[in-house]
Amino acid sequence: MSKPKRTPSLQRLRGRGRRRAVQALYQWQIAGQDLIDIEAQFRDQMEWDGEDWEFFVALLHEVPKATDRLDELLAPRLDRAVAALDPVERAILRIGTYELIERLDVPYRVVINEAVELAKQFGAEQSHKYVNGVLDKIAREQPMRAAEMGAQR
Repeated sequence: MSKPKRTPSLQRLRGRGRRRAVQALYQWQIAGQDLIDIEAQFRDQMEWDGEDWEFFVALLHEVPKATDRLDELLAPRLDRAVAALDPVERAILRIGTYELIERLDVPYRVVINEAVELAKQFGAEQSHKYVNGVLDKIAREQPMRAAEMGAQR
């Protein structure tokens, strides 16, 4: 008897979309390739479920649109210029910051935990600690997250 097929949770699907968004934004930062071309490449070369594709596309297009605003939020919390960050860390921090300020449907703890896991997977040896510290500071300073953070304490 075969096991019933498990449907991936929304969090798992979004996690896959987020992982791929880090890879795509890294490619955008390094190669300067057009976002539409990157989207087409990822669509054609990977398997997708509906939710992770939608989340991926949203991050792929919205994070670059908000780069100036995201970098302004990041800059005072960094120990170096945004441009001096490792491109992987920069992509992860931009995605995390974007989610903290724009995706209130994603709990702040999920945003931070996912960013830390991405840094462990793709970043330098200790980058997960750096990502955690920066995003935690940003989350604490966002008025739209105050009620959520107060409830978690």
